[in-house]
Amino acid sequence: MTDAKNRAVKVDAATPLVSIVIPAYNRAWCLAEAVDSVLAQDFRDFELIAVDDGSADDTPQLLEGYGDAIRVLRRGNRGVSAARNAGIAAARGGLIAFLDSDDLWLPGKLSRQVAFFTSHPEALICQTEEVWVRNGRRVNPGKRHRKRGGMIFEPSLDLCLVSPSAVMVRRELFERAGLFDESLPACEDYDLWLRVSCRFPVHLIETPLIVKRGGHADQLSRAWGLDRYRIAALEKLLNSDILNPVQREAVQRVLQRKCAVYAGGCRRRGRTEEAAHYERLAQKVSDE
Repeated sequence: MTDAKNRAVKVDAATPLVSIVIPAYNRAWCLAEAVDSVLAQDFRDFELIAVDDGSADDTPQLLEGYGDAIRVLRRGNRGVSAARNAGIAAARGGLIAFLDSDDLWLPGKLSRQVAFFTSHPEALICQTEEVWVRNGRRVNPGKRHRKRGGMIFEPSLDLCLVSPSAVMVRRELFERAGLFDESLPACEDYDLWLRVSCRFPVHLIETPLIVKRGGHADQLSRAWGLDRYRIAALEKLLNSDILNPVQREAVQRVLQRKCAVYAGGCRRRGRTEEAAHYERLAQKVSDE
């Protein structure tokens, strides 16, 4: 741990303005850097909630070392969605932010977003730009990953354009759009931000204020087959009543395309029954 721990000030307010949720599962190798990047923020009216999702490494001992600087929730391993939801349930702030355990916040992240919400009382969600680091080296994200502000639903259908570590939201947003879907072991953020962005603008602070780190072996997004969870999220949308006709048609197009791509990958791997299921789903959507 760095000196940030020693600079930490315990927040005594019963209702801090901002609650920050860090879910962690066996991330002792990087978690201290994430925590320290929060404790080093110049904005101080916050509480930091770390949710230990049943870690079997040194994560519990690492978190204990911070004493009263953070609140720690310990629970059996139920996945990142359940961990974030537990943090939301425990949060006392009217504004809620997230930080993934392998990412970092840059100085001024909290103060910039709080200032945004103060000057935009109608806003429910905003995110910041980000710096990408892969295997220790800074990389430039592709054009299709470029963040946008406003009504970003349709561009978000192909891939998630909202980063949990970059987001701050008003608590009201979860009351209106729901929480993270605990049935999804991956792509839970894609699912939630689609449910949000089809109804509300996602505001963007164009300054990079987080470091998004990737390339490590335990990164879930590296696994093949994640599109099946994106397909599940799109099916949920089609079965809901929150889409307008234009949005519904866009979801149908993307769902058919993702089903075709995923079914092709299944056939190449000899998973013929699974391929047939997604081919039938694509046909069903086409016939609607």
